[in-house]
Amino acid sequence: MSPDDPLEAQEPCIVPGCAAPSVRHLALAEARKAFDRLPEKGRRAPLCRDHYREWKKATKEARKLDRLGW
Repeated sequence: MSPDDPLEAQEPCIVPGCAAPSVRHLALAEARKAFDRLPEKGRRAPLCRDHYREWKKATKEARKLDRLGW
């Protein structure tokens, strides 16, 4: 099956209290920049659409500064 196959089971969002299917995966360290109470489960953090958008907004300025450093 391909990753875009809707029949393939998706991981739930890693944020406690959220059971939405994940659409993006981030490094756990990156996800911790926006979310405090993430479980210690592996190296990747699956996030649902809403929590991914929340992460993008919370880290927007830091990501912009990182891009300017090259």
